[in-house]
Amino acid sequence: MRIAVVGAGFAGVSAAKVLRQSGFDVTVFERAPDVGGVWSRTRRYPGLNTQNDKGTYHLSDLPMPADYPQWPSGEQVQRYLESYVEKFGLASALRLSTEVASAELVNDETGWLVTSRPAGAQDPLTVERYDHLIVANGIFSDPFVPSFDGHANFTAAGGRVLATGEFHDIEAARGKNVLVVGYGKSSCDVAVPVSEVAAQTHVVARELLWKMPRKLGGALNYKYLLLTRMGEALFRYLHLKGFERFLHGPGNGLRRRMVDSVGSVATRQFNLRELGLVPNGSFEDIARSTVSLATEGFFDRVTDGRIAVHREQVITELLVDGGRPAARLADGTVLPADLVICGTGFRQHVPFLDDALHARLQDEAGNFMLYRQILPIGVPRLTFAGYNSSFFSPLSAEMAAVWTAAYLRGGITLPTEVRMRDEVRARLLWMTKRTNGRHARGTNIIPFSMHNVDEVLDELGLNVGPLTRARQWLFPVDPGSYRRVTAQMIRRTADPVSAISDGDPMKMDKIRR
Repeated sequence: MRIAVVGAGFAGVSAAKVLRQSGFDVTVFERAPDVGGVWSRTRRYPGLNTQNDKGTYHLSDLPMPADYPQWPSGEQVQRYLESYVEKFGLASALRLSTEVASAELVNDETGWLVTSRPAGAQDPLTVERYDHLIVANGIFSDPFVPSFDGHANFTAAGGRVLATGEFHDIEAARGKNVLVVGYGKSSCDVAVPVSEVAAQTHVVARELLWKMPRKLGGALNYKYLLLTRMGEALFRYLHLKGFERFLHGPGNGLRRRMVDSVGSVATRQFNLRELGLVPNGSFEDIARSTVSLATEGFFDRVTDGRIAVHREQVITELLVDGGRPAARLADGTVLPADLVICGTGFRQHVPFLDDALHARLQDEAGNFMLYRQILPIGVPRLTFAGYNSSFFSPLSAEMAAVWTAAYLRGGITLPTEVRMRDEVRARLLWMTKRTNGRHARGTNIIPFSMHNVDEVLDELGLNVGPLTRARQWLFPVDPGSYRRVTAQMIRRTADPVSAISDGDPMKMDKIRR
């Protein structure tokens, strides 16, 4: 069975490893010249580091190097993925600097026709047939940059607008007036190194977000608060079970005090009240769409004036002021702006699939309808990888790859399409209500990382044991606890070769049932 994987970040690389070990012929297409996805040298911005510590941010069978710092840099994460490719002999499966122009589902029997070309070129085009397609292009691969009024005159005067992932050279900010748009991780990450070289650094924040200190009170590592099952259970999940019923029932008062106390400590630690940067709402809002770790040094630079934050403001237009590029904010303030760097989110879409197929993958609001965040309902020979962005994204993506391999090997009994569709719609409705629609079109599952891993592995009967899960309630999740899952899946599932050698989807369907 020939499988095409599009994307070579954590999701694509781990999918290639799991599927090759499961007996499949895998080709990975990646338009960048290196593996890494968001960590690629083509997309790294100055100041990029992991939010997780190195002990929780890795794939199950290869820990981060011991000599890495606690929070590895973007360059170090990319080197880690290269070492993963080398360890598992994946280089022969990779087609780097190769862009997928289109993928067409011919029919259930024929599978997919994948058209690729050298990255950045229009031709030559190569067309190949694959039995199955895995979309691992990443939900953070296509940056959204607002369309500002006055952009043409602004650029004619020498101004530049770019996304954080397009900003690679810190020297481009030296001596310049820089506006950073947004208040999420990438915006705050970029603002710190920029503030060291720029003439002025302004952060324009439409909405202030709560930030979690790396060490609460300067002592307690945040991984003991949020990277545990207990930390996850502090936020109400769609389906409550076990101790969660107590926390969100009789113990709700205690739970709220725990969450609020973290917010109080963070407020004091960062001097948010004095800086006028206390976000609206409660600290529990930190988990509405994503949890942002405070960038080291950000609030120090706000305190000493090297970074100015304009809260609850947006850029209404770009303009030329006194012959120099500038920007006007909603309150009328005009700021000099040689460089505007936007950390304003991403588009979640699959550019190599046509509109008709996209419509089959999404609901009326454009949310991806994916069972277990993996399987599109009613579209054959297609699965997704990495569309379950979480605190433990490498582990989540890897376990999704195990699910896909088991599915292709006939090791899963699926519910009916009606039941799967009802379940996905109920989940999306809950996600929309919980996050005010900020769930990256249904692909961001933060903070419920381990709930997702449990659901994926419970369906396979391959979850880790109760003692391991109990330990995860108090201690940060170690992805290494899941290193045997792939081998266990392979032992328990059927050999797919006899069913797929003739390309007969009916035989595969019988095996799955």
